[in-house]
Amino acid sequence: MGPLAFILVSGFLYSQVDGSRLRQEDSPPRIVEHPSDLIVSKGEPATLNCKAEGRPPPTVEWYKDGERVETDKDDPRSHRMLLPTGSLFFLRIVHGRRSKPDEGSYVCVARNYLGEAVSRNASLEVACK
Repeated sequence: MGPLAFILVSGFLYSQVDGSRLRQEDSPPRIVEHPSDLIVSKGEPATLNCKAEGRPPPTVEWYKDGERVETDKDDPRSHRMLLPTGSLFFLRIVHGRRSKPDEGSYVCVARNYLGEAVSRNASLEVACK
């Protein structure tokens, strides 16, 4: 077996074995679509978008005010779903006088074994009628 060479080009790691063609190797996650601020009426559906790339494809988790968001995968009774794209979908926005569980500041975090990427903050506010 001949020598193995690694070359870093524009943030991607390529390897070359015995003069064969360069090929792309695994890469850390990066956020390619950040969530935007939302103002939503109580009881209405909403989506906070997030899309990440990386190799292997990263897993996405959401955090609200620094705490991990529970989705339907964690609790089947949850009104929040993690979509295959990485976006966070709310079946209905929950907001009460004493409890405001959906209002807050959100970030999505994409992870694979090479690292993690954190989105910009997005605020979700409930519109007052």
